[in-house]
Amino acid sequence: MSISIAACLVIINVLVVMYGVTTRYLLGGAPIWTDELSRYSMIATAMLAGGGTWVYGRHMRVALAERFLPVHVVRWVVYYQWLLSLSFAVIGTYMTWRYALSVSMFTSQGLGISRSIPMLSMPLGFGLLSLAIVVHGPSPLPRQVVQ
Repeated sequence: MSISIAACLVIINVLVVMYGVTTRYLLGGAPIWTDELSRYSMIATAMLAGGGTWVYGRHMRVALAERFLPVHVVRWVVYYQWLLSLSFAVIGTYMTWRYALSVSMFTSQGLGISRSIPMLSMPLGFGLLSLAIVVHGPSPLPRQVVQ
């Protein structure tokens, strides 16, 4: 689900950037909100895609260690990676939540909204990453068989 939302945000980002570039070259200037919206959508895309990519084993993992170590050692490496990733995700959720709330008194220059609104994608993304890490559990990547 978070990958689908991130994919939609990428499409929105591309459209906003294309609109900004087109108006800049055709009309001589782009609205200020295009830069701001593209920046916020890039942040939201990265944060929301994190949880989904963890499940597929493509996020914050040292796959090289898992592929070349003995199986009994891999179990400990995977558990360590899982615990470390979960710790970072939970701490990231807490810290970005506090940050998003601390900027509520400021409004964005181009969009005219509270800066907390787009910044809430950070704790949401870290929270989804935490949830994905907990649900997926400490499991090794599938071993590839070379034929």
